[in-house]
Amino acid sequence: MHFLDDSLLPENQEKLVIQAAPYGPEWLPGDADDLPLTMDEHVQAAVDCYNAGATVLHIHARELDGHGSKRMSMFNELLGRLREAVPDMVLQIGGSISFAPEDEGAEAKWLSYDTRHLLAELTPRPDQVTIAINTSQMNIVEIMSEDDLAGTSIAKPDYYQAYRDMVVEAGPDFYLEHLKRLHANDIQPHFQLATLAQLETVERLIRSGVYTGPLVLNYVAIGGGFAGRHPADLIEFVRRVPDGAVLTIESSMRAVAPMNAVAIALGVHVRVGNEDNLWARKGEPMSSVRQVEQMVRIADALGRDIASGAEAGKIYHLGEYYEDSDQTLARLGMVPNRRPGQRGFMLRDTAR
Repeated sequence: MHFLDDSLLPENQEKLVIQAAPYGPEWLPGDADDLPLTMDEHVQAAVDCYNAGATVLHIHARELDGHGSKRMSMFNELLGRLREAVPDMVLQIGGSISFAPEDEGAEAKWLSYDTRHLLAELTPRPDQVTIAINTSQMNIVEIMSEDDLAGTSIAKPDYYQAYRDMVVEAGPDFYLEHLKRLHANDIQPHFQLATLAQLETVERLIRSGVYTGPLVLNYVAIGGGFAGRHPADLIEFVRRVPDGAVLTIESSMRAVAPMNAVAIALGVHVRVGNEDNLWARKGEPMSSVRQVEQMVRIADALGRDIASGAEAGKIYHLGEYYEDSDQTLARLGMVPNRRPGQRGFMLRDTAR
């Protein structure tokens, strides 16, 4: 993304899209006061986050025993209820479904490719499904402190080790097929990217014509194989993202607020919720709703407007796909592919 002299002026920035992730699939009831358990509580969490200012809902589901649900029927029921309760929210299904271990001492793992492909068949369909690109370590506890985990289930040695050793399985066999299925069902992929190498893989998918749609993505700064919290890395990722992309910053625990404050100032978007963070000040619990309200206050202090649900859908370019790689590159503000025999650095087409 390119920054001009006036790019930091809030009146020139897109309205802020706040993603809320209030379903905390890695946590168990008791880890946070606002973890939903019943279906009614799942729906109320969405309503509360929407009323606080969030316009995108990152969705997981929890069974009554407290564990993350892997039943497509439950996701279908929840989506149907959410379409009625928060019709203006962008509904985004978490592509991992539930990575939480079933029991203490069990693995924390992403489900099989075949199971995750079923997310493309949900009814009613979601607006988005998040998609990981390239298999990588996902050690979510690497940069969490003892204070972060104090009193939670992940503080238990077996659970801690399960999350320490977790791996995201997302090789080409997965993402090539998953992108095809999402497109066929008019569901937008929301790319969850941790590194520049993963961003470059997505660019290759665009340049080769495999993916021809809007580039909507999260920069995931949770450590342990994903990006860390170094501000220079955040800035470099923002710089490398195409001008026409839609970028959201996602971090973990008490780093969420400062990372997102930078994001709001830069004109990109933010994600909050108990899936990412449980705390305000050290030792002070903070609900998903309070986290959304905090982002609204920071945006207001900087003079940046908050997007409505309808505006978030337009910013995300929901429902758009492009004819081919050339049109996709142009719409994303990327230089065209090299023509046979063409030398030198590539420029955008300036022919009149």
